[in-house]
Amino acid sequence: MEKVEKGVRQLKHRMNANSDTKTSSNMRIWLMLIIIVAVVLAGILAALWAWTSLFAPFSPFQRRPIPPVNPGDFEFYYTAQTVVSTINVTLSVILLLVYVSIYVKTRSEFTIGLIIFSIVFLLTALASNPLVILAFGYLPVGLGPFALLPALFTFGALIVLLYLSAKY
Repeated sequence: MEKVEKGVRQLKHRMNANSDTKTSSNMRIWLMLIIIVAVVLAGILAALWAWTSLFAPFSPFQRRPIPPVNPGDFEFYYTAQTVVSTINVTLSVILLLVYVSIYVKTRSEFTIGLIIFSIVFLLTALASNPLVILAFGYLPVGLGPFALLPALFTFGALIVLLYLSAKY
């Protein structure tokens, strides 16, 4: 009889463990969906803001006359750079929050390094955003597709870091 009761207790313990795992899995799915929605919304808002700020004839950010346009320098590159760098800012903030929460749980010195690393990514994304460049009175022109490439590389690195961090 004791063996049966012990088996029932073990079965109940396993069932509770499985329900905890399902709850944790559901929380991760919801968290990832919230992150995806935040990134998409940040990208859409950045596209609208970039289009109205960078290329509107009477933008409040434009303090200098526009230099002659290089034929290979399309508006698309700067709009896309604004969108990607704004998404990079959003991903950097999310990554920073993930690393801070990991640090609160573990108190690991390595996590402090990751927090510093994500802060540097955040500052890089802010400094490369054409809207920030315009806010300080400079024009982001003359780079062509090379304006967009660093932001795309940073985006790839942030996605990989966020994916690996979200697994744990």
